[in-house]
Amino acid sequence: MEMENHRTVTDFIILGLTKDPTLCSIFFVIFLGVYVVTILGNVSIIFLIRSSPHLHTPMHLFLSHLAFVDIGYSTSVTPIMLMGFLRERTTIPVSGCIAQLGSDVTFGTTECFLLAAMAYDRYVAICSPLLYSTQMSPVVCFLLLGASYLGGCMNASSFTGCLMNLSFCGPNKINHFFCDLFPLSKLSCGHVYIAETSPAISSGSVLISILFTIIVSCIYILHSILNMHSTEGRNKAFSTCTSHLTAVTLFYGADFVYVMPKSGCSADQVKVASVIYMVVIPMLNPLVYSLRNKEVKEATRKQSFF
Repeated sequence: MEMENHRTVTDFIILGLTKDPTLCSIFFVIFLGVYVVTILGNVSIIFLIRSSPHLHTPMHLFLSHLAFVDIGYSTSVTPIMLMGFLRERTTIPVSGCIAQLGSDVTFGTTECFLLAAMAYDRYVAICSPLLYSTQMSPVVCFLLLGASYLGGCMNASSFTGCLMNLSFCGPNKINHFFCDLFPLSKLSCGHVYIAETSPAISSGSVLISILFTIIVSCIYILHSILNMHSTEGRNKAFSTCTSHLTAVTLFYGADFVYVMPKSGCSADQVKVASVIYMVVIPMLNPLVYSLRNKEVKEATRKQSFF
């Protein structure tokens, strides 16, 4: 009997957002639409940048990778969430849970680094325009891209490493719509202090350091813009930054809601924050950059004539 009560868990049951049949039908249609718009919007951004020679700039190179990361980020959680609306019971093996958590954290952290790289690009373009071709050379751009993906993988390794060290021998129902570390740690039958602390320190360090970099870049950019004597120059400088600042505000606003201490939040509040952060934001980025970026808007108009 004791062996039976302490069996090793081989798969988990994803409880999802809701079990109400009516809400499941409504949510399925809504989030399927969101996912389709996310994929089409980000694929369109990638295609537009690759096919438009005047968009072959460092900023738009980072933007194309941001679109790729958003596709991966949304795809890491949305399909399983959609399956949960159609099935009475959604299961995922432990190995699948580790893979989902790893890909989710990898793409999410990489997006943080890419936003910092884009902020640095805007800083150089506005504050040191004469040195732009040197400081944002192809080698520098690829180093920044490589560092972004490497940083995402390293942060993800802290999450997956902690998850792999947890032992599960009791309940296997995850009160979430994907494999998140916090609800998984609550199911563990061993010590979870390190599993909860190590990823929190890793993610917190990444978020704070990158946000600090972006804020400092914005302060220098704002100072340079205010010192410009030409109104046209100011407007042009502001226009190159508004889309990026909007994306940063959306991402970090939702990010801090998602990573805030969950002990004082209900499971439903955590789910809502996760939906905004992982499902809605990847859909909004293409809209932000296509509506607020003059170069992208011009390229879209040219492509529409063919």
